[in-house]
Amino acid sequence: MKRTIVAACFMPVCLSAVILATGIPSSTSEPATWSSKAAASYLDGRMVWWMGWKVAARDHGTFCVSCHTVVPYAMARPALRASLAEKAPSLPERQLLDDVVKRVRMWKEVEPAYPDETRGFPKSAESLGTESVLNAVILVGYDAPAGNLGPDARQALENMWGKQLTTGDARGAWPWLEFHNSPWEGNSQYYGATLAAIAAGSATSDYQLSQEVQDHMELLREYLIRERASQTLIDRVMLLWASTKVPGLLSLPEQKTIETEALSKQQADGGFSLSSFVGDWKRHDGTPLETRSDGYATGIVSFVLEQTGMKSDQPELRQALGWLRTNQDKAEGRWLAYSLNKQRDLSSDVGRFMSDAATAFAVLALQNAN
Repeated sequence: MKRTIVAACFMPVCLSAVILATGIPSSTSEPATWSSKAAASYLDGRMVWWMGWKVAARDHGTFCVSCHTVVPYAMARPALRASLAEKAPSLPERQLLDDVVKRVRMWKEVEPAYPDETRGFPKSAESLGTESVLNAVILVGYDAPAGNLGPDARQALENMWGKQLTTGDARGAWPWLEFHNSPWEGNSQYYGATLAAIAAGSATSDYQLSQEVQDHMELLREYLIRERASQTLIDRVMLLWASTKVPGLLSLPEQKTIETEALSKQQADGGFSLSSFVGDWKRHDGTPLETRSDGYATGIVSFVLEQTGMKSDQPELRQALGWLRTNQDKAEGRWLAYSLNKQRDLSSDVGRFMSDAATAFAVLALQNAN
């Protein structure tokens, strides 16, 4: 399986020491630096760990495609290729792609990631709905930069559309895993639908123009518009990203409203805290949510704003990128982020889940800075 990935280049932007009227730091000093090599090492290492972790193992010798570690890795790792002078995907990338392709090709044979028999109803349906979207996001994401849509990506999209709900209040969306864990597995059906829109909207134009796909897309579009007002800000940021791929999801004023609300959460250090994007969500253990700026919120907000066409010299985005450049852990290559669900040891493997996603989106934001 030969795949070509085109990664974006980046331009360093400085974090300033002068305080703007907005209260966000600004600067004319030398740009801070970050290490793409260290970020790649961290991401590859975490992918290798995940693939070998017994808890992640699934049938037919495959592993679970997780929202926190695997999907962000698949989105971000190709973006580092150019700056590292790599000619092909890394070994962990190839292993990931082989795993996803195997499950896509064996779609009617593989067990759900969380079967009803062991996890209770309706986990089988939720597992298949979730996985169908994540597989499509990964495979379309690898094909799209080269302007191709290979047979495995097409099959992943077909599997995805086959799990789309066509009746009920959630028609247009997908059954989605509910483990009461934010931000991806707790009231996260809308998040899943935005990912489906990103996957389908990234496919080639000839694929999108087929009547069958347009019918599915219309159902999806109706759902995303219908349910928009009740979503948390982080899911509306995801909708903003999807709107750059799928016409008709947001008008320009609606896009601007989400941008403005997201930017209103920027902290004095230039970063963002995920806790300010999740409404009244509470941790299960009763501990307070972390309010410090984190790599996940700062990375994803910065990256999505770039997707809307915002230039990196705009003050708010410049400061967010500056925060990312100065807050990479130089020893490990990662950016820290904190669990919304309980207080965790950030040095533990499970405690790194949020940092896995944070590092991926920090990389995407920095590599796509224009």
